[in-house]
Amino acid sequence: MDYEGYQTKTYDIPVKRYCQTLDLKDNRALIAEYRKLHSREYAWPEIRRGIREVGILEMEIYIYGNKLFMIVETPLDFDWNVAMKRLASLPRQAEWEECVTRFQECLPGSTSAEKWHLMDRMFYLYD
Repeated sequence: MDYEGYQTKTYDIPVKRYCQTLDLKDNRALIAEYRKLHSREYAWPEIRRGIREVGILEMEIYIYGNKLFMIVETPLDFDWNVAMKRLASLPRQAEWEECVTRFQECLPGSTSAEKWHLMDRMFYLYD
């Protein structure tokens, strides 16, 4: 656990945030391998390029046990559905989804948009 917190990026433009969740198979060895696949050394560069190419400014995944929580930051004019459709067609994206499906509680052949579930914000520090 990092009790120091995580620094966030700042941008020269207004941004919005999407939050998603996904469950991994509850298997310590599989979770360790999944974490390794997402490390700086082993994450596929084509996947990171594709994420940026569709307009995503930042993507973070947090883990607790077998629960994942993803934060995606984008420009205000970002269209989620258009971007996810485009992302699914980019180089190696289908191969990546096939690779990581064995770790995730999802149906085989699912796209990223089908695996990850957008969350509703229920609270913030109201102004």
